[in-house]
Amino acid sequence: MILDKYYLVRIFLIFYLKYGILVVIKSFRNNFYNMSEIIISNHLANKQGKIEFIERKGYGHPDTLADGLAERLSARYSQYTLNKFGAILHHNFDKVGLLGGSSFVKFGQGKIVDPIRVLLNGRASVQFGNKTIPIENLLTDWTKEFMQERLPLLNPKKDLLFHYNLSSKSSPGKTDESAANKGTRKFWFEPRNLSDLQELKTLMANDTSLGVGYYPLSRLENLILELESNLYFNFSKKNLWLGSDIKILAFFDGVHVRITMCLPQIANYVKSQSEYKNNLEIARKYILMIIKKHKFSKISLSINTRDNFELNELYLTAIGSSVESGDEGLVGRGNRVNGLITPMRPMSMEGACGKNPVYHIGKLYYLAANIIARKIYDKYDTYCEVYIASQSGRELIDPWIVSVLLPESFKKIEEIKLFLQKEITLIPGLTKLIINENLRLY
Repeated sequence: MILDKYYLVRIFLIFYLKYGILVVIKSFRNNFYNMSEIIISNHLANKQGKIEFIERKGYGHPDTLADGLAERLSARYSQYTLNKFGAILHHNFDKVGLLGGSSFVKFGQGKIVDPIRVLLNGRASVQFGNKTIPIENLLTDWTKEFMQERLPLLNPKKDLLFHYNLSSKSSPGKTDESAANKGTRKFWFEPRNLSDLQELKTLMANDTSLGVGYYPLSRLENLILELESNLYFNFSKKNLWLGSDIKILAFFDGVHVRITMCLPQIANYVKSQSEYKNNLEIARKYILMIIKKHKFSKISLSINTRDNFELNELYLTAIGSSVESGDEGLVGRGNRVNGLITPMRPMSMEGACGKNPVYHIGKLYYLAANIIARKIYDKYDTYCEVYIASQSGRELIDPWIVSVLLPESFKKIEEIKLFLQKEITLIPGLTKLIINENLRLY
């Protein structure tokens, strides 16, 4: 049999058209929901020796109080609806605010004169089926509990004034009113039953946003976290005069670390100016003891630089926080998810606290980026930066782009891609940790 010179080519084309396209289609179908673009770069500049500015707003700072309150409301609401209806209903409390009241202080005495105003802003489901959720009462009770926990000298019954501004309006986009009953958006905040909760079928990203994280922390970053934590959780328990609105700003040029701090004193426990000064010296010795453990070669420490002893203008408070006297706190203006404000490191402007813990990218991807960065460090002993970007409406475990920056010496590129693919699938598991308040976000 004589074969013409194109016979084998024709056989190949017939086979490819019959079977090859099927393989391509099958592959496309199987990977349609796993198409995240994973970009690994090992050209990260050396981070050693760079200058650092680092800030930490303490647990009693108005912005940190707002973050903590928003996160508490979200966690309690999630637990409540999960227990009552079998699912976490739609909500976000990331626009909560605290407006300062006014206080009277003198040595040995302090009191709130005008109440702290609480702005209960945000959105939440107010109904499930034919059952109404007593949302205003719940949020008010949870707020009083939280504020007294953080500021024990506050009387929540008379020192808090509530402004209730909650909405139950859905996001924009629906244009065909005649088709409204065919979708779930109409029932977003008033679901008829669990079938109206799309996230129980497929978890979708609610927004187009970016989560960022890095690890390990620098020596100075660890120091700042340790300082505020020790002052708040340990030192203040034996020194009742110390308030919780502690603020720290630090600068490091590679040799000299400079730290400036604000430490509020509570008037009820301070009887005189000399006692006030003595308290600052006790705190200074304690702070220097912690700093010296970190072995910086040169240290400068400033405390309460605004104090004017001639005019008796001092950081003296009634309940330990400037929110008592005019200062305001808003979600997202304070510490990032790792507890620090680090303008010379990768950061996002997302206010993670109070966002829905089931599908809100501004919370889940931010937490995931930090957790993954730490896991990479633990596994590969290398500094890294992690960026996870979403597209609104895309499946939660299928981010738009996952980008990891690593040092030039890192060579296990393909291995780390497989590691990332697995880690991304674990993101929905963060929800349980969040609503049980097992993850710090501020």
